[in-house]
Amino acid sequence: MQTDRKILIESIKRLLRRGAVSNLRKIVNKTHAADLAVVFRSLTLSEQRRLFDLIDRIETKGVLLEDLDEDTLMLLLESMDLRSVVDILDSMPKDDAVDLIGRLPDELADAILDFMKKSGSQDVEDLLGYDDETAGGIMTPDFIALREDTTAAEAIESLQKEYQDVEMPFYLYVVDEYGKLVGVSSLRQLVLTPPDQQLRDFMSTDVISVRTHVDQEEVAKLVARYDFLAVPVVDDTNRLVGIVTVDDVIDIFREEATEDILKMAGAGEDFIETKSVMKSSRIRLPWLAASCAGGIFAFMIIGHFEGSLQKAAYLAAFIPVIMGMGGNIGTQTSTIVVRGLATGRIHLRDFRSVLFKEFATGLILGLVYGSLVALAAQFRYSIAAAAASVGIAVVSSMTVAALVGSLVPMTFARFNIDPAVATGPFVTTAIDIISVYFYFQIATILLGF
Repeated sequence: MQTDRKILIESIKRLLRRGAVSNLRKIVNKTHAADLAVVFRSLTLSEQRRLFDLIDRIETKGVLLEDLDEDTLMLLLESMDLRSVVDILDSMPKDDAVDLIGRLPDELADAILDFMKKSGSQDVEDLLGYDDETAGGIMTPDFIALREDTTAAEAIESLQKEYQDVEMPFYLYVVDEYGKLVGVSSLRQLVLTPPDQQLRDFMSTDVISVRTHVDQEEVAKLVARYDFLAVPVVDDTNRLVGIVTVDDVIDIFREEATEDILKMAGAGEDFIETKSVMKSSRIRLPWLAASCAGGIFAFMIIGHFEGSLQKAAYLAAFIPVIMGMGGNIGTQTSTIVVRGLATGRIHLRDFRSVLFKEFATGLILGLVYGSLVALAAQFRYSIAAAAASVGIAVVSSMTVAALVGSLVPMTFARFNIDPAVATGPFVTTAIDIISVYFYFQIATILLGF
């Protein structure tokens, strides 16, 4: 795949230099928009504009714009006239158009929305009224909804005549005279039903829906749990206002996973590989403050035990392994817990059982590795008290680290704070401080300093 993309990029660049418009047009219109987005990152703005103009299908242009990174998207849209941009947005599914507009600077987004309003397109602006990360913010207002007294034959006729532009017609939703959701039918069930039978006679009334204000991550979990292809979105009066489709759910899982990984690494919550050096530094600077503060606190603790180090300098040799083992198991534990909370495999009601399980795991692993490190210390220095100090410190460090690694994310989740922010700098810094303190405290007692 990488080789094919490299060949594609080189071929397009060569044809652009030669001005081979006819050949370029053939390649561009046969290439998937996602692959074109990769090509665009290697081109200058003028080359991007020339290539973009060669795309025949306006729908392909919309998909391409979705796949472009923020900086490339901005430069390309700013080089286009407003009418062309609005035409592309009008051809896109409404929820995708909303996502695209949400990535733009306020000034450009407002100009586009004003133009769309004048041309009579109101759906996009209505969707922008919802919070970005809620069911309302990710739903599409294009869905199939019919009255419950409609017959199967009439429903099929409506699909053929009135709902040809629906993005993903997975289900047929049934509403009452006020537009309130009362049932749902699969299209398979519809075509297998006798033509004269009304929707109310074969629809499922046990409909699982979400409110517009529900968090997008909860919507994604719901779709994954029940293997839905789409889930209906209703307002506070149970009136059907949109649906969230499975392609949006895939995007949600990808975004949430990326956000959690970046938070856990202490690198913010947005992609930074396409940002400038100064912007990348500015994003990561505050996240590292906890690590810096923790490091300062740790060396103050070590300074407090300076007398012990002067009497037994060999104690310093074991600081890295004790802090490292504690930090590693803390990161492992917090990653497992954060992932479990994100996927719904771990619930807040499991608070005690999760803490006990991770505490026990940390204790067992601590006993294993504490024994190994103690044997190494005894072999190197032949001081039983020192070996015991190091061994007990490893056990304490790993046990407490496992406890902290599970306790902090679970506590954050209980207070509706993203548990991913608890890992990375916060958990590892806390564990480093605790590990150093325990180690020197134990050594001071056992060695009689």
